[in-house]
Amino acid sequence: MSVTVYFSSVSGSREVKQHQTEIFQFLDAKKIKYFALDITQSQETKEEMRKKVGNPSAMPPQVFNGDKYCGDYPMFFEAIEDGKPDKFFKL
Repeated sequence: MSVTVYFSSVSGSREVKQHQTEIFQFLDAKKIKYFALDITQSQETKEEMRKKVGNPSAMPPQVFNGDKYCGDYPMFFEAIEDGKPDKFFKL
């Protein structure tokens, strides 16, 4: 299985950009391999993300490990605060 992060390379929200950066920095620091899928490159990718999350208005970043949904940024943040990032990423 591999971690996939749906993100947006074009966002007017500084908060979204910061959240994405924090997730990518964590994965890089822990040397966890991941795929980054940019939802702004195709409407299909955005729709795929929302369908997999089960929320028609879900916003990036959204994290998956294989077909298993890990969560969004608030869930990531909570897992880091609780010292359980492996549980969040389903490693």
